[in-house]
Amino acid sequence: MASASLLKSSPVLDKSEWVKGQTLRQPSASSVVRCLPTAPSGLTIRAGSYADELVKTAKTVASPGRGILAMDESNATCGKRLASIGLENTEANRQAYRTLLVSVPSLGQYVSGAILFEETLYQSTIDGKKIVDVLVEQGIVPGIKVDKGLVPLTGSNDESWCQGLDGLASRTAAYYQQGARFAKWRTVVSIPNGPSALAVKEAAWGLARYASIAQDNGLVPIVEPEILLDGEHTIDRTFEVALKVWAEVFFYLAENNVLFEGILLKPSMVTPGAEAKERATPHQVADYTLKLLHRRIPPAVPGIMFLSGGQSEVEATLNLNAMNQSSNPWHVSFSYARALQNTCLKTWGGRPENVKAAQDALLIRAKANSLAQLGKYTGEGESEEAKKELFVKGYVY
Repeated sequence: MASASLLKSSPVLDKSEWVKGQTLRQPSASSVVRCLPTAPSGLTIRAGSYADELVKTAKTVASPGRGILAMDESNATCGKRLASIGLENTEANRQAYRTLLVSVPSLGQYVSGAILFEETLYQSTIDGKKIVDVLVEQGIVPGIKVDKGLVPLTGSNDESWCQGLDGLASRTAAYYQQGARFAKWRTVVSIPNGPSALAVKEAAWGLARYASIAQDNGLVPIVEPEILLDGEHTIDRTFEVALKVWAEVFFYLAENNVLFEGILLKPSMVTPGAEAKERATPHQVADYTLKLLHRRIPPAVPGIMFLSGGQSEVEATLNLNAMNQSSNPWHVSFSYARALQNTCLKTWGGRPENVKAAQDALLIRAKANSLAQLGKYTGEGESEEAKKELFVKGYVY
């Protein structure tokens, strides 16, 4: 499958090009080119006003040795994290924790993008500095979670679909103006519940519509159909489902004229179910996952930023490292939440005197995953906390 757009190679985006405060650009009629073939054809070639910028942004996020810090937990989910260290779920406590994360010195050496929740995109640090500006100063591209969560999918086998398309165009335009340059939409597929053809098609179509709308408003879409770890299934079953899911996703991305050079993917690694009796080694996970990518993902896609999905911090890093032992046609990296934040959160414990130690813990994990992206991670000297499994059955964001 080839991208529906033909573009020259673009340089990495300079941070001055996406710093907050730019005037929101509205596509003009003259900036949209539609080439209608003389012979019957289903191909539409589009080049919107944001095309070059989208490619530059995607390349910036997918830069060597760097990945994404996912800190887009909803206020409710953030509350669960805070409760685990004995803190109340208040805006002040959420602000304090997010301030800790974004202000880690030298974080930009290892992190190229940060996914934010809407509250965070408009929030300031405890020192009164806009969080978006703090990220930009470190060379980290601000991103934004744009979906509105999962709801039951009528007519399915107790499966879900992701809502949020209503009003998405106006919201993404506003997020761009606020300084965001990429977006995330997470939908899920459950293997124990099927997955049904209806659920897979709904997930793929929703992702494609979101991706098209996001690009039209200047945001690089992260495409995330998470195949949940829940279940006792084998790694072969996960591989079978993943092949089907990604085939549907790219079919509908093409149908919606999405620019492949201007997207990023956030897939699940191909692993056995979390409750399976047989576990997989990093070599096996890498072998199955890379085989999936080569069969389904066009090389035009610049970056594949894996989710951790409940793996331990060390396990997620080891698996990423195994996938980078040979060259790949894409930037293969990380977009981790719990697998970057767990030890940091526990170290902080809500105490101001622990902020420095907590930031050091986050930097250790970011550096470890940076090395894994380069295929140079050894796993030496990891703490016991970093080895603890983070899977939660039926986990809800």
